Parts: sequence; C-alpha cells; structure tokens
Amino acid sequence: MGQPTPASHHADWWRSAVIYQVYVRSFSDGDGDGTGDLAGVRARLPYLADLGVDALWFTPWYLSPMKDGGYDVADYRAIDPAFGTLAEAEKLIAEALQLGIRTIVDIVPNHVSDQHPWFRSALRGGPERELFHFRAGRGAGGELPPNGWRSQFGGPAWTRVADGSWYLHLFAPEQPDLDWSHPAVRREHEDILRFWLERGVAGVRIDSAALLVKDPRLPDFLEGRDPHPYVDRDELHDIYRSWRAIADEFGAVFVGEVWLPDSERFARYLRPDELHTAFNFSFMTCPWDAGRLRRSVDETLAEHAPVGAPATWVLCNHDVTRTVTRYGRADTGFDFATKAFGTPADLALGTRRARAAALLSLALPGAVYVYQGEELGLPEAEIPLDRIQDPMHFRSGGTDPGRDGCRVPLPWTAGAPHAGFGGEPWLPQPADWSAYAADRQSADPHSMLSLYREAIRLRPAFGDGPLTWLPAPDGVLAFRREAAICLVNLGDTPADLPAPSELLLTSGPLHTDGRLPKDTAVWLRA
Repeated sequence: MGQPTPASHHADWWRSAVIYQVYVRSFSDGDGDGTGDLAGVRARLPYLADLGVDALWFTPWYLSPMKDGGYDVADYRAIDPAFGTLAEAEKLIAEALQLGIRTIVDIVPNHVSDQHPWFRSALRGGPERELFHFRAGRGAGGELPPNGWRSQFGGPAWTRVADGSWYLHLFAPEQPDLDWSHPAVRREHEDILRFWLERGVAGVRIDSAALLVKDPRLPDFLEGRDPHPYVDRDELHDIYRSWRAIADEFGAVFVGEVWLPDSERFARYLRPDELHTAFNFSFMTCPWDAGRLRRSVDETLAEHAPVGAPATWVLCNHDVTRTVTRYGRADTGFDFATKAFGTPADLALGTRRARAAALLSLALPGAVYVYQGEELGLPEAEIPLDRIQDPMHFRSGGTDPGRDGCRVPLPWTAGAPHAGFGGEPWLPQPADWSAYAADRQSADPHSMLSLYREAIRLRPAFGDGPLTWLPAPDGVLAFRREAAICLVNLGDTPADLPAPSELLLTSGPLHTDGRLPKDTAVWLRA
C-alpha cells in the first residue's frame, strides 16, 4: 500500500485530521513541581509524532487562578507561570510544526476570571462594569437574584457584590459572564484571536460557543420558551461571521463546542462563512449499542451534509468519564454524574469495547479527537474526597463527584516515581498507574498504544469517500469507505468476515475459525 500521507500534509488537513487533546496540567511535568507544563509537552513531542497525530488542541494555558481548571482566564496574552512562558509557547508551536503537528488553542469567550482586570475594575465601579451583566436584585431589598437562572455547575447563576447588585455567571462565581452586546467585548476577542494566530497557531477551539449572547431583558427561563434567553441566540452568528473573516485571513480553523438537540440549528454554525467544525457529542454519549451508534453516525453525517462541513468524532474529553470505565458498565449507558469505577471484569470489558470503539471512530469520515490517555487505555480514577478540586463537586453539594477522575496525570515510565510524570502530581495517581505507562505499552505490540499508533498510520486507507453501510447481522456495524471496510461486533455471537478481503487491523484476536468475536472491531481491504 505504501506509506500513507498524513492529513497534516493536506491543505484541508482539518477535514480528516486526528487531533490530540492536551490537558497541560496533567500531561507531563518538565520541572518536577507536580504540575504539567509546556516543557513537559515539548519533551514529549517525539511521542506525539510517533503516535501520528496531525494537531494538538491545548485546553487553556493562560494566566488563571485555576478555579475551573484554567477555564477562568485572567489574561489571554500570558501563559500561566505554572505552565511556563509565552516564549515557551511560541517555541512549542514552532517545534510541533517542524514535526508536522499543528496547534489549536482554546478560547473561552463566554466569561473571564473574577481576577481579570476588567472585572476587578467593574467591582470598583469602573466603566468596565458595562462589559458584564450587573443587575439589581428582586425583592423588597434586592435580596433575591435578578432571575431564576441556574449555573451549569449547580446553584444560582447570580452572585451579589458589596454594593448590593448581582452579576451573572453561567458557570462558577469566579467566572463572570461577559456582555457580548458591548462592542469592546467583541473587539477584545478579535484582538485575542489575531494575537495567537500571529504566533502560528492553526486553529481555535471555542468553549461554550452557543452561550455567549443573552436576551438583554434577562427574563426568567421557561422550559420550551423560544428563543432561549441564553442558548443559541441568533445574534451569535454575526459574531462568528466576523471571526471567520479573521480565520480566513490566516488560513486558520475554528471548532465550536456546540451542544444543541436541534440538528438544523446546529448546522447553522457550520455554514461556509461561520465555524469550520463543531464537536459531536451524540456519538460520545451513546451507550455500547449497535442501533444507537449507527443512528448517531447517520444523524451526524446528515446534519453536516447540507453545509458541507466534516463531522467530528470523539470518545472522551476532559469533562466526561473515561471510555474504558464508561463502556465497562454493560448496558447502563452514559451518565455524567455517575462514576461507577467497576470491578476488574468491568474494566476488562470496557477495555475490549474501548479498543473496538477506537477503530470505529477512526474509520468514520471526518476528523477525530483523541483525549490524552485514551491511547493508553486509562480508566477513570477515583479521587479521594479531600483531593477533589473540580468546582462541579462543590457547587453540587458533593452529589456530583466532578471531572477530576479523567484528569489524573499521565503515566509515562513504569516503575519510576509517580509513573514518570514528574513531581508528586497535583491529583493523586492510582497505585496501579505504572501498568498503563507509555514506555511499557510502547514495547508491547498488543497494547492500546500500539493499536492507536497502527490505526492512525493505516487510517488513510479509508480515503476521503463517503460511508456506505453493508449488510450485517443484528448487533454488527459494517461499512465501506473507498477500498476499506470496518466491522464492529457489538452482538452476542461471532460474526463472519466478508470474503474476499485482506486483514488490515483488529482490535483483538479473531476466533480460530476466523470469525469476529463480540466487542471486537476489524479493518479490511476489500
């Protein structure tokens, strides 16, 4: 077949790229202080190049009090000292590009940190107060919030300040929402985009992309009210059209975090003059069920087709339970708030399914996102109550365990202190973390890491063609793209492979009679 051409070498690389999500704080600690940093990432660039990814998406690395893992930004033009310096970020962008790996940065336009200069001035009564949503309270003495909106992290979406007024925060109180009706807010974010694009980044991921604009009346939310007072407002599209003009100027790519149940409304963000791509959450949140997964694939491709945008596929990210643990729950499906860590048998089941799901996602048309540690088959880690840092846990009154379990620092070297991560990690690693270490897996041709490396290398065999479903028994997904076929057996009985065909890759061993076992996937050349 010859050596496949990586997506990163194509002009439209983003349409079929494999993009690796880096949560810097937990990736690799270069200075030994227990926090991942840019020096650690730079040292691991050869590992990422060997993995074969086309781009790195960095969750926020900006100056931040870290009240929400860096999504509370105090200065977009500065790297947080825990991670390094702006000069180091520039070196990282350049060094990665030399290896054929592009960089995508994360922008959080809905809110800033309460330590941002704008908000600090707003609290002192400065003119920046107009850049946020300050309102008088309800009740005889203004003692009630201006409306009944709830925070995404639990509790009211309003906090009262010393002068008696209230400010809006759809997330934590330390993350005040910006007022996007103010021209200064738009100008500032356009300047931020240019700042990073001028430093060589290839794209921008937009956090909470559908939440920026609020109904200026800030009315109470009523279920079923249309339009929603703060989700998917029509005014958003003018913002993203102005951003797209900047992206086109630099040849950059935008991907939006857009959670919307209405496929037609979702597709509007992907029109040719708006965002290039958006995250696909329906696929990630599907249980391990052939019918549900096929329906998600079909619906995803259908909603992208009218605007000509590529789909994206992801199994896990920094906000959800890791794939191995999630798929080890038999048929319980997906639940953000449930962290059933499972028995050894559950983890074995979840690992088999996660291996098969990796081949499924990498065979689908479009771009694929791989969250750090998924290529190592990491399960969700149980965090002691006194070490949890996620505000979701505290804002829920302790009922939600939070997202720290998927953010535990990576294991790099078996037998080394802290599994080779660096200093004592900011979140505790499980006692068995060395069993998942990258160096151990690199030497094992049957490991999860070896599977990901080989799958990414062979992925171009599926070409750029559309997906065609093939006849298959119940519980089996089978499709062709150009000259390659993917089969995934989610049923209870072994499945026959089509003949004639050439075996390219399997997620696990075939039966001795050549049939495909349950919870196993295979790639074939037709």
